[in-house]
Amino acid sequence: MCGTNLTDKCKAEVDLHLGEKLIRDLWAAIKAQNWSDVESKIASGFQSVHQDGSRNCQQEIELIKELNLGEYELFDFKVSRMDSTLIISYMVSVKERIDGIVLSEKTATRLSIMQELDNKWFWIAHANLIPLK
Repeated sequence: MCGTNLTDKCKAEVDLHLGEKLIRDLWAAIKAQNWSDVESKIASGFQSVHQDGSRNCQQEIELIKELNLGEYELFDFKVSRMDSTLIISYMVSVKERIDGIVLSEKTATRLSIMQELDNKWFWIAHANLIPLK
Protein backbone atom coordinates (compact mmCIF):
# COMPACT_ATOMS: atom_id res chain seq x y z
CA MET A 1 0.00 0.00 0.00
CA CYS A 2 1.27 3.45 -0.85
CA GLY A 3 1.74 5.84 2.07
CA THR A 4 1.92 9.63 2.10
CA ASN A 5 5.45 9.64 0.65
CA LEU A 6 4.77 8.20 -2.76
CA THR A 7 7.65 6.43 -4.40
CA ASP A 8 7.86 6.26 -8.18
CA LYS A 9 6.57 2.68 -8.00
CA CYS A 10 3.59 3.73 -5.88
CA LYS A 11 2.84 6.68 -8.18
CA ALA A 12 2.87 4.33 -11.17
CA GLU A 13 0.51 1.95 -9.36
CA VAL A 14 -1.90 4.79 -8.49
CA ASP A 15 -1.79 6.02 -12.12
CA LEU A 16 -2.42 2.49 -13.42
CA HIS A 17 -5.55 2.14 -11.29
CA LEU A 18 -6.74 5.64 -12.18
CA GLY A 19 -6.15 5.13 -15.92
CA GLU A 20 -7.92 1.78 -15.88
CA LYS A 21 -10.89 3.27 -13.98
CA LEU A 22 -11.19 6.20 -16.41
CA ILE A 23 -11.26 3.84 -19.41
CA ARG A 24 -13.64 1.34 -17.79
CA ASP A 25 -16.01 4.18 -16.83
CA LEU A 26 -15.91 5.54 -20.39
CA TRP A 27 -16.64 2.14 -21.94
CA ALA A 28 -19.46 1.53 -19.44
CA ALA A 29 -21.06 4.87 -20.37
CA ILE A 30 -20.79 3.99 -24.08
CA LYS A 31 -22.26 0.51 -23.52
CA ALA A 32 -25.13 2.02 -21.48
CA GLN A 33 -25.66 4.64 -24.21
CA ASN A 34 -25.39 7.35 -21.54
CA TRP A 35 -24.60 10.02 -24.13
CA SER A 36 -24.60 12.98 -21.73
CA ASP A 37 -21.98 11.21 -19.59
CA VAL A 38 -19.91 10.28 -22.66
CA GLU A 39 -20.06 13.82 -24.05
CA SER A 40 -19.05 15.30 -20.68
CA LYS A 41 -15.88 13.19 -20.74
CA ILE A 42 -14.68 14.24 -24.22
CA ALA A 43 -12.57 17.39 -24.58
CA SER A 44 -13.61 19.88 -27.25
CA GLY A 45 -10.18 19.51 -28.88
CA PHE A 46 -10.43 15.69 -28.93
CA GLN A 47 -8.98 13.82 -31.89
CA SER A 48 -9.08 10.13 -32.79
CA VAL A 49 -7.53 8.01 -35.47
CA HIS A 50 -9.06 4.87 -36.97
CA GLN A 51 -8.23 2.75 -40.02
CA ASP A 52 -10.56 4.93 -42.07
CA GLY A 53 -9.06 8.26 -40.94
CA SER A 54 -9.16 10.78 -38.13
CA ARG A 55 -12.13 12.33 -36.37
CA ASN A 56 -12.71 15.42 -34.25
CA CYS A 57 -14.82 15.56 -31.09
CA GLN A 58 -18.22 15.82 -32.79
CA GLN A 59 -17.37 13.17 -35.40
CA GLU A 60 -16.22 10.76 -32.67
CA ILE A 61 -19.42 11.29 -30.69
CA GLU A 62 -21.46 10.54 -33.83
CA LEU A 63 -19.38 7.40 -34.43
CA ILE A 64 -19.74 6.22 -30.82
CA LYS A 65 -23.51 6.65 -30.97
CA GLU A 66 -23.58 4.28 -33.97
CA LEU A 67 -21.25 1.62 -32.52
CA ASN A 68 -23.84 -0.88 -31.34
CA LEU A 69 -21.27 -2.01 -28.80
CA GLY A 70 -21.58 -5.67 -27.91
CA GLU A 71 -19.97 -7.53 -25.06
CA TYR A 72 -16.39 -6.48 -24.44
CA GLU A 73 -13.37 -7.27 -22.32
CA LEU A 74 -10.69 -4.72 -21.38
CA PHE A 75 -7.34 -5.90 -20.06
CA ASP A 76 -3.55 -5.49 -19.98
CA PHE A 77 -3.61 -1.80 -19.09
CA LYS A 78 -0.39 0.20 -19.27
CA VAL A 79 -0.33 3.81 -18.07
CA SER A 80 2.26 6.55 -18.13
CA ARG A 81 1.91 10.09 -16.85
CA MET A 82 3.20 13.45 -18.01
CA ASP A 83 2.08 16.16 -15.58
CA SER A 84 -1.75 16.20 -15.78
CA THR A 85 -1.92 13.78 -18.72
CA LEU A 86 -2.33 10.00 -18.63
CA ILE A 87 -1.39 7.92 -21.68
CA ILE A 88 -3.29 4.64 -21.47
CA SER A 89 -2.84 1.62 -23.70
CA TYR A 90 -4.98 -1.45 -23.25
CA MET A 91 -6.23 -4.55 -25.00
CA VAL A 92 -9.84 -4.92 -26.11
CA SER A 93 -11.83 -7.89 -27.18
CA VAL A 94 -15.13 -6.55 -28.53
CA LYS A 95 -17.84 -6.95 -31.12
CA GLU A 96 -18.58 -3.56 -32.69
CA ARG A 97 -19.35 -1.67 -35.88
CA ILE A 98 -17.89 1.59 -37.16
CA ASP A 99 -19.77 3.43 -39.91
CA GLY A 100 -21.85 0.29 -40.44
CA ILE A 101 -18.76 -1.85 -41.04
CA VAL A 102 -18.32 -4.86 -38.76
CA LEU A 103 -14.87 -4.84 -37.20
CA SER A 104 -12.69 -7.82 -36.54
CA GLU A 105 -13.46 -9.48 -33.22
CA LYS A 106 -9.78 -10.23 -32.69
CA THR A 107 -8.18 -8.75 -29.60
CA ALA A 108 -6.59 -5.40 -30.43
CA THR A 109 -4.66 -2.64 -28.72
CA ARG A 110 -6.20 0.79 -28.14
CA LEU A 111 -4.54 3.97 -26.95
CA SER A 112 -6.37 6.73 -25.11
CA ILE A 113 -5.04 9.95 -23.65
CA MET A 114 -6.79 11.58 -20.71
CA GLN A 115 -6.02 15.00 -19.29
CA GLU A 116 -7.02 16.49 -15.95
CA LEU A 117 -8.33 20.04 -15.93
CA ASP A 118 -9.91 21.67 -12.87
CA ASN A 119 -10.09 18.28 -11.07
CA LYS A 120 -11.98 16.63 -13.96
CA TRP A 121 -10.55 14.14 -16.42
CA PHE A 122 -11.16 14.59 -20.15
CA TRP A 123 -10.60 12.17 -23.03
CA ILE A 124 -8.39 14.13 -25.43
CA ALA A 125 -7.19 11.49 -27.93
CA HIS A 126 -7.80 7.91 -28.98
CA ALA A 127 -6.26 5.45 -31.44
CA ASN A 128 -8.20 2.42 -32.66
CA LEU A 129 -6.31 0.77 -35.48
CA ILE A 130 -8.26 -2.46 -35.62
CA PRO A 131 -8.70 -3.34 -39.31
CA LEU A 132 -12.10 -2.82 -40.89
CA LYS A 133 -13.52 -6.02 -42.42
